[in-house]
Amino acid sequence: MAPIAKGLWSDGPPASLIGGRKENGEIVFPFPEEFSENVDAIVLSPSGTLWSWTSQEFEPKAPFAGLKPFVPFLLGYIELAGEVIVESRIVDTTIDKLRLGMPMELVIVPFDDHRCTYAFRPEQRA
Repeated sequence: MAPIAKGLWSDGPPASLIGGRKENGEIVFPFPEEFSENVDAIVLSPSGTLWSWTSQEFEPKAPFAGLKPFVPFLLGYIELAGEVIVESRIVDTTIDKLRLGMPMELVIVPFDDHRCTYAFRPEQRA
């Protein structure tokens, strides 16, 4: 499967999101290709903590490019300590199991029949 967008994550293992460090030290995600002269690409942590979350129960307005028919999904903000807070789908859990500050890990998941995207899930203990 092809990535939903070029340059969002490294191949790994483990896969890691690719962000950018601005000249002032601020870290951003995704890497801003149009300003790449002033931003250094950096590999972000593949783990973080759950900062906030919600469930998307209705189909977003166009140009929504998700599965048809629409399937509700979890969405949250994951804090990558000392780096940045990223918005992400949350997978492999239910909303009632989510807790503020819980450890989360990056996974690459199917987006549709041809593309994949990044998401976070509760940390899986070995």
